Amino acid sequence: MRPHMLNVAPGRLPPGAIGHNRGVVKRNYAFMPPEGVLKSRLPAYDATVARFLAAPVLGAQFAQFVLEIAPGGGSNRTIAEAGVQHFFYVLSGTAVVRVDDARPSELTAGGFFYVPPGTGFSVKNAGEGEARLLGLRKRYEAIDLPAPELIVSHRDRVPRENPTGLEGRGFQFLLPFGDMRFDFEMNLMWFQTGACFPDVETHVMEHGLYMLRGQGLYFLGEDWHEIWADDFIWMGGFCPQQFYPTGFEEAEYLLYKNVNRDIAL
Repeated sequence: MRPHMLNVAPGRLPPGAIGHNRGVVKRNYAFMPPEGVLKSRLPAYDATVARFLAAPVLGAQFAQFVLEIAPGGGSNRTIAEAGVQHFFYVLSGTAVVRVDDARPSELTAGGFFYVPPGTGFSVKNAGEGEARLLGLRKRYEAIDLPAPELIVSHRDRVPRENPTGLEGRGFQFLLPFGDMRFDFEMNLMWFQTGACFPDVETHVMEHGLYMLRGQGLYFLGEDWHEIWADDFIWMGGFCPQQFYPTGFEEAEYLLYKNVNRDIAL
């Protein structure tokens, strides 16, 4: 019997002094199960818990986090950061987002929005239950093109594609694929059981991966890790990686990667 299956009185911890840890932090990757990610509070939000998954202190060149917003909670003022862009994906519940003077938009699970660098926005929980949003902040790498515009949409409006042609795999590009104004992608990737990466990938792109559903085995560096819903992985550049789905349903994750820019020397 595993410790979490024992009949333990409320307020008591299961026996055993040694933590049952799935989390791993290495030089160029981190595997972050949700049970080890503690709560933070942010001054720009009321009745909101933030759980940070990736940050520069880890080695990442971006910040990624989950917001858990109680009913009526959310940002208490307009949020705007010079040179910083934001992306949010609604994991559950209902959120109302307002960007600058645009009309507010109500988003349910699967809704997402991209906020251009320096643009003000606010987000509130408009439902009766908790709203959970996966957020990302990244400093914009400007080039000789205008910055991208605001995007407010839902995954149901984004077609599934399979540019690899490999059976059992698919992509949904939540940001315009190949648009050089963007310096990152946010892609929904799904795998049927039995599909996998054809090779161990080793490339320059950095990743933030949030598992949405299903389960699988993820190869990172030199080790395999079992991953399932709500687990997070940060992968630095040139981290060897491969995914093999397991279980009885499609595996799906939301993947950040930095693209469309030359190497800074």
